[in-house]
Amino acid sequence: MSAQLPLLVDSHAHLDGGQFNNDRDETIARAHDNGISHILTIGCDMESSAASLALATKHEYIYAAVGVHPHDATEINDDTLKQLEELLGRPKVVALGEIGLDFFRDRSPRDVQREAFRKQIRLARKVGKPIIVHDRDAHDEVLQILEEENAAEVGGVLHCFSGDVAMAKKCLEMGFYLSFPGTITYPKNEAARDVVRAVPIDKILVETDCPYLSPQKFRGKRNEPAYVRYTAEKVAEIKGLTIEDVARVTSRNCFDLFGFGEVDQSTKIAYQIRNSLYLNITNRCTNHCIFCAKFSDYVVKGHELFLEREPTVGEVKQAIGDPSSYDEVVFCGYGEPLLRLDLIKEIAGWLKQQGVKVRINSDGQANLVHKRNILPELAGLVDAISVSLNAPNADEYQRLCQSGFGSDGYQAVKDFIRQAPEFIPDVTATAVTVPGVDIAACEQVAKELGVQFRVREYQEVG
Repeated sequence: MSAQLPLLVDSHAHLDGGQFNNDRDETIARAHDNGISHILTIGCDMESSAASLALATKHEYIYAAVGVHPHDATEINDDTLKQLEELLGRPKVVALGEIGLDFFRDRSPRDVQREAFRKQIRLARKVGKPIIVHDRDAHDEVLQILEEENAAEVGGVLHCFSGDVAMAKKCLEMGFYLSFPGTITYPKNEAARDVVRAVPIDKILVETDCPYLSPQKFRGKRNEPAYVRYTAEKVAEIKGLTIEDVARVTSRNCFDLFGFGEVDQSTKIAYQIRNSLYLNITNRCTNHCIFCAKFSDYVVKGHELFLEREPTVGEVKQAIGDPSSYDEVVFCGYGEPLLRLDLIKEIAGWLKQQGVKVRINSDGQANLVHKRNILPELAGLVDAISVSLNAPNADEYQRLCQSGFGSDGYQAVKDFIRQAPEFIPDVTATAVTVPGVDIAACEQVAKELGVQFRVREYQEVG
């Protein structure tokens, strides 16, 4: 496997297909050589489900899903359901799929498709495995059945997602991931790219659906797992991320959904997103924000940020390494960094000696914490600071952010923002688009305080 390529997962392949009969092992080896760390090969009927399991058993980095596709829905009966249940108990079988509805080709009667879909969702819930959903020209009924059968209990992914942004939102609300193939690289497929743009990267998987749906570069030719990189590169372009970001996050998403792969534990203190290096120096915070994702987990853009203990200055420097290649170093993480003011001053001084830009993301209550105005101590050390305003008034702030300082918290945040430009060149107030928050009113407060304003998109926790 190439050490230079960021590792990717092909979350949906059909390696048992006849198109691979002459070079299946070579195709798998080529994927591995091109940085594809894992492949999930998918069953579409009982025969291909068994073949997918055989491939997973033979190859360490291949896992299998078993199920009956809507084209073959007439296969579903009590006997096949028992067989599927037995297969789902095998160690390398991680999901039930692909299942769903296909009202484009209608190769099985629609009433038979519906019943097969429902029965397989019930089986997935029985065995506790996620589902892989096929949906073609059946958006409304797919959503209806997923909801009626309580598919959110096990979750899963809508593969080759073809719905619009509104449908994507409904899927996310049920806890499902969305997977995108090489079709997002097609020049005329702007609608699919709009969905990718709208969906949080933490809910995206990449796939080939090989041997079908080759990316634009190989359009008209057989697709294969190595080509999933072209889809990931397009996702990175659309989302304004690096391919390394997309590889890390989508691989983590597969781990969370399917349970295979490994979680990188090496970036707890210093973690890279795009070309910025972020420092996670504490998980403590002065707020208990109702929208904070850490109350669900400690993962940020594929990085696991739970700290067993707070790092020392030496450990932070070691985690940073050579900072000269980054656009900026940001004190952020999953806590309020200014709780560790002394460490920030020492590390920031060390960074500034090397000509590195320093930024802090803060909740703006440090003066209450330290019982003095700490902003003069940051002068010359910090180039930029982003302060979470989050509300247009004190009552709304306390409802959302639940400051440990009670009603004093919001005024302290505003005072901190107002005073910060005297000591820090670049000051921005931010607000999260939590439903019901008046973003325009927040922007007006920032304007009155004399600073820039930036909106941060809300991602529902859980």
